[in-house]
Amino acid sequence: MEVTREDNTTYFHLAGIVPVAGQPLDFKQPWPDCMMPIAPDFSLLEAAVAECAWAGCDTIWIICNDDIGPLIKKRIGDFVGDPVWAYRKFDRYPDESKRQIPVYYVPIHPKDRDKRDCLAWSVLHGSLTVFKIADELSRWVVPNKYYVSFPYGYFPAWQLREHRKTISSSKNIFISSKGRNMKDNLYASFTFGKDEFIEFRRVIRTGTGRWRPGVDYKEYDALPVEERWSARFFELEKVFAPFDTVRAQEIPVQTFYNIGSWQEYKFFMSENLENEIKRPTKTILLNQAYKPIGKNYLEDDEET
Repeated sequence: MEVTREDNTTYFHLAGIVPVAGQPLDFKQPWPDCMMPIAPDFSLLEAAVAECAWAGCDTIWIICNDDIGPLIKKRIGDFVGDPVWAYRKFDRYPDESKRQIPVYYVPIHPKDRDKRDCLAWSVLHGSLTVFKIADELSRWVVPNKYYVSFPYGYFPAWQLREHRKTISSSKNIFISSKGRNMKDNLYASFTFGKDEFIEFRRVIRTGTGRWRPGVDYKEYDALPVEERWSARFFELEKVFAPFDTVRAQEIPVQTFYNIGSWQEYKFFMSENLENEIKRPTKTILLNQAYKPIGKNYLEDDEET
């Protein structure tokens, strides 16, 4: 029997994972690749975060390193709004009905940088970090599923509204477009759990290290520089190959665009010259921060 949010509202936790840290693409802009604009005042990263909100995530975790973390946090803020609860016109107090989805920022561990920090590893490292933090707090807040939203793929995320119950269930789902999904190197979203995490991590561990496989490090038989740490170049189709699409629920979407290169970005922009893509400011991307606790008290104390 599947456990859904409607069946048990006390502990089901769907954590949204937005992987940013990874090998750079060929955009070669002074800003992060995930900040490429797709509309006025609207970027790929913000579209990925909005997708998590439409999917019904309870928390959103952006995996980004410290060098771009402040820029991303200034743009996204500390929380976003749940679009389903944005306009409850018939509620007695509609403003109190609005729900906030907290956003957290997680850097890649220094020991993994430039060694296995591909985009797929950002997904695994982010989910592992979420699990460890939640487990330290309470077993009731440990995520049951992880929803991966790549900042290099775009489709109108409101299509996920009718699938929220399926996404927040014990059954995995995957987004597809014209029969293709993330196993075809498409930056399409999917959910996974503990068992899939173990399989994905096993693939990452097949990558090379500094020394030649099967040779003791004391022999100093190092691999050539270009052959070391091969996992940092693993593609999505390789890492997520163990994902079982037969047992998962497929969610086909319309007008999906893969934006993982400059050529694909140009195609996306040319296809949407007449389409009006807007930033969902009032419903999801609020760009607000929580007020620090005790800040005024500490400032007054320092002045005296």
